Amino acid sequence: MLLFVALVFFGCGQDGQEPSGKSYNIYYLNNTETAVFSTEYVTRTTDQGELLQELLGQLGKVSERLEYKPPLTENVPLLGYTVTQDQLVLSFDESYRQQEPTTEVLTRAAIVRTLTQIEGIQYVSFQVRSETLTDVYGSVIGMMNADMFIENAGDEINTYERVKLTLYLANEAGDGLKTVSRSVVYNSNISMERLVMEQLLAGPTENEKAFPTVNPAAKLLSVNVKDGVCYVDFDSMFLTQIYNVTADVTIYSITNSLAELSNVNKVQISVNGDTNVNYKENVSLSTVFERNLGLVET
Repeated sequence: MLLFVALVFFGCGQDGQEPSGKSYNIYYLNNTETAVFSTEYVTRTTDQGELLQELLGQLGKVSERLEYKPPLTENVPLLGYTVTQDQLVLSFDESYRQQEPTTEVLTRAAIVRTLTQIEGIQYVSFQVRSETLTDVYGSVIGMMNADMFIENAGDEINTYERVKLTLYLANEAGDGLKTVSRSVVYNSNISMERLVMEQLLAGPTENEKAFPTVNPAAKLLSVNVKDGVCYVDFDSMFLTQIYNVTADVTIYSITNSLAELSNVNKVQISVNGDTNVNYKENVSLSTVFERNLGLVET
């Protein structure tokens, strides 16, 4: 009898409990679809692929007491996903576009905040039938990370505002800039600096007689302002220019657009955090750039 008790005791662990796994926050929508909240979920899974499937399953799990709305439902089915390096691409069918604007933003917030907790996944993008997700004005949303969605208190996360941006895009020859005025409805949890950069990366809309200046494959790693200087950090794809524009057009497309904001006087551009880089071999990114309207067509 004593031997049996000893085997049971040591077989279960000294505290009689199984070892705990890693904890994740699973984000859901509340019943009124006005906010996002999280619940703790513990798993022992460590493989990235298995963990991704497990958390996606939790994002589609319906509460037995209908306490919340999962972001993945039968009405908005996930068709598939791919992982390339640190980027996760989720593919939905056309029904994704039929969500109310507020619900759609909250859905994205819940999914992105949940899945970017997985080690090795820093960015998430959405596709609808193999096309990159756009907002109601046709602007590409692009890669998202958790920093784009703050922890909401009350209904902060679904606050919307309309703003008119002044952007500088390329002329047809690629050697000058054209001024573009664009009205954008955006989630106010995103900083204006990031909004400007996302609009530049999205390029011109169909009715704007202008041309893109920045490689849309470039990832915006961070953007913030300190003492009037806006620090913009891209990944290395920024250095690969796929458009026929001069180096100055790209640099001052960014600088002039950001300098239209009241809190920005100068712009510092870096690649993977490094400013000791030359853009197109003739423009040093160690320079702190100021507004240059000499390239702008009148």
